[in-house]
Amino acid sequence: MITFLSGGTGTPKLVRGAREHLPDKEIAVVVNTAEDIWISGNHLSPDIDTLLYLFSGSLNTDTWWGVRGDTFRTHEELLTLGVDEYIGIGDADRALHIARGDLLRNGSSLTEATSTLCSRLGIAARILPMTDEEVATLIRTDSGTIHFQEYWVKHRGKLPIREVIRYSPTGPSATGEVLQAIRDADLVVIGPSNPVTSILPILECAGVIPALMDQFVIAVSPFIGDAPISGPAGALMRARGLAPDSAATFSLYREFCDLFVQDIRDPIDVPGSLRCDTLMTSGEKSAALAGSLIAAVRGR
Repeated sequence: MITFLSGGTGTPKLVRGAREHLPDKEIAVVVNTAEDIWISGNHLSPDIDTLLYLFSGSLNTDTWWGVRGDTFRTHEELLTLGVDEYIGIGDADRALHIARGDLLRNGSSLTEATSTLCSRLGIAARILPMTDEEVATLIRTDSGTIHFQEYWVKHRGKLPIREVIRYSPTGPSATGEVLQAIRDADLVVIGPSNPVTSILPILECAGVIPALMDQFVIAVSPFIGDAPISGPAGALMRARGLAPDSAATFSLYREFCDLFVQDIRDPIDVPGSLRCDTLMTSGEKSAALAGSLIAAVRGR
């Protein structure tokens, strides 16, 4: 069994490739929830939703978010009515948010709500929120502190970042389901997701790093040189006082990482790393990278 730590779009592309080598029931994905937000009265969990749509066969793989072929009638009407819904939510996508919000308001934990949605969608893989506690990534800018979704979607990541803040009233703990998925894994993979906003929130959940210390962990860099493959990872790394490159990424994972993977084009040298083609521009390339990781753990 493989357990992934996932957020954004990079790791889901790798999960897509792993499905060519393993049945879905042998895949578990621990998912970042620090980008979750209630919007227009419903619960948006973008990193969970990408996995739900991937495994149910409805993901829009042109964007790697949302539902393929979705319509936006409700979103457009809300804008006409003066509602500042700054995230373009599709109609089918919104139905999932409504269903999850209803489950949460009626007493389900996020883990329970996700399990229920997986069952209703016929998903055999385990999709596991990193925690059932409230966590949010906030961005401090010159004009105030805003939720990451507002920074990235409403302002298109163009505001200067003064600080990245992790807000959590209780100090999050990983769920028992998350820790069990790590312990049961033959291989744990940290995918090429944004280290600051996708992976560190998972690692900051109490119990995760000790569990990783006892497992074989492969981490895949999201950088080629000083440029992220996608998204705002570069600006966010700089805001944390880190270089936006593979060496700095490895420094975040060094304590528990057994094998670090870099792209074949990456000019940054991380001693002992495995070089692969990490640009997963097709299903075939995703499957090839996943196959290389599986071969690495089988050959150790």
